[in-house]
Amino acid sequence: MLNQFFPSLSKNYIEILDDDEYYDITIEVGDDPNTKVFRSHMIILCYRSPSLRTLASNQKNSDGALAHVKLPNITPEIFQIILKYIYGGIISLNEDDISEILQVLGAADQLHLQELVDFLQKYLIESKSEWMEQQFELIYQTSFHSNSLLELQKFCTDCITKSPEKIFKSLDFTSLPEKSLISLIERDDLQMDEVKIWEHVLKWGLAQNPTINVDSATWSADDFKSMETTLQNCLPLIRFFGLSSKDFLRKVRPYRKLLKHKLYEDLLEYHLDPENEIPNNISFPRSDELCSKIININIVSLVSSWIDNADLKSKFAHIKELYLPYKFKLLLRGSRDGLTPKKFHELCDNIPRTVTFIKLKETEEIVGGYNPLMWKGSCGNMEWGKTKESFIFSFKNKNNFKDSILSHVKNIDSALFYHIYCGPAFGNDLYIGVEEDDDSKEYNFNICQQESYEKKIRDTDDILSIEDYEVFQIVKKE
Repeated sequence: MLNQFFPSLSKNYIEILDDDEYYDITIEVGDDPNTKVFRSHMIILCYRSPSLRTLASNQKNSDGALAHVKLPNITPEIFQIILKYIYGGIISLNEDDISEILQVLGAADQLHLQELVDFLQKYLIESKSEWMEQQFELIYQTSFHSNSLLELQKFCTDCITKSPEKIFKSLDFTSLPEKSLISLIERDDLQMDEVKIWEHVLKWGLAQNPTINVDSATWSADDFKSMETTLQNCLPLIRFFGLSSKDFLRKVRPYRKLLKHKLYEDLLEYHLDPENEIPNNISFPRSDELCSKIININIVSLVSSWIDNADLKSKFAHIKELYLPYKFKLLLRGSRDGLTPKKFHELCDNIPRTVTFIKLKETEEIVGGYNPLMWKGSCGNMEWGKTKESFIFSFKNKNNFKDSILSHVKNIDSALFYHIYCGPAFGNDLYIGVEEDDDSKEYNFNICQQESYEKKIRDTDDILSIEDYEVFQIVKKE
């Protein structure tokens, strides 16, 4: 038989805090004039806090005198809360006093109380996210003071990627440590134009070198060397090949001495020759126009040109000079809203002109299609959508445009398929749905078989395994 009596045990251990006979260590916390000495017990501290174990061991006396530890960075009020956690496993906080929670979090981190650190991070993110967004700079600076606050760091970088301009305006980002800047600019989902990212990185570099003039035309060789050294870990993260030729000329060329010679020559050749091949293994630019975890702005450009049958100037025009006549308004993301027919019809039915992108599991493949009409559940009845303007497509991955496949509809009468138990369905050529009669089940019957469209968009007829999918409505820009 096993019984657990933790509440009584916790109560008794907290009562030990008032012991004035058996304590063997004193802890002085706070800074003058707000200081206090706490009596404690080395055996408990050593087993509950790795940090206090180290401090206590260093202060232990062989002559029987009490060990004494000083913690000037923690206030008496906060340390009282910490001690109750250490002794009794209880944390009692004022939910309305966020500053107190942050102080307890900082103290817990300092004392390596990782269980408490993890708990407080989760609590703040789940219960106080709105407040944290309002006090973003405080949270951001707090999170990057320690390598243990990874969840808060992720929360902050997620906020920045969603609203970078808003954050950059409110945050003194030039004071950020290099580590936190890199954690931001290396993200694929940073919703900011690449040229603005480049400008912010330059501004950050200049802030680290206050003696260098803002005008690069006045820089000496030593100035360029200093800036190159400062930005050496940031420069590889800028996606220079994704900039327009105009931005390259105006925004990058004046700083060419910061770049490796070969990189600059490759960029020059790339921007001067419209027919020049796209270099392999390059990262394509981010954009403030697109909210997607699956595709990049170059895929948007290419699909937009397919929708309009645009006669682009060169075969790489959709990459070098982006074709962006539409806003892509996100209607559904499977990983956020659910991978079910029910959620698809709730969010996407009766909305004209949509593009679907499906990312497959275990590969980097992206398949999808354009529907110029509206999706509908058809109240459980099967129904075909007739159109000559729809098409389906595939990409080997989001950065590979050379091997993309575009397939136009050839059988107009079966271009689209509507049913309550399927999601976006372009005939059987690209169909995702469920086998069971339950529209709340996750997609488990997904096929890609050439029937109503001109080309086969996959090399295999195997059942598709979906990692995620997104549906966008396209709206003409004004």
